[in-house]
Amino acid sequence: MKKILLCCSAGMSTSMLVRKMEQAAQARGIECEIEAMAVNAFNDAIQEYDVCLLGQQVRFQLEERKKVADEHGKNIAAISPQDYGMMKGDEVLTQALSLID
Repeated sequence: MKKILLCCSAGMSTSMLVRKMEQAAQARGIECEIEAMAVNAFNDAIQEYDVCLLGQQVRFQLEERKKVADEHGKNIAAISPQDYGMMKGDEVLTQALSLID
């Protein structure tokens, strides 16, 4: 079971993307648990997940959050603006899975 965390400023805009990603995972037969939450919950939450992707509004925090992710041996990246804007759940799922060792 892969555990994917999406973070944005409030956890709202990414919740739509979570649904699209869950549909993509289901279509591919991949078991995933995908959650969206506010980036201010990241430091406490990251240890529970395999990977974290940051939404558009918080991508500027990538370097700062990467330090915490590295401490827990987790990967973190920003979602591409195009995939985020178009709500391409399949593409974002592919990105997340590629970051899980």
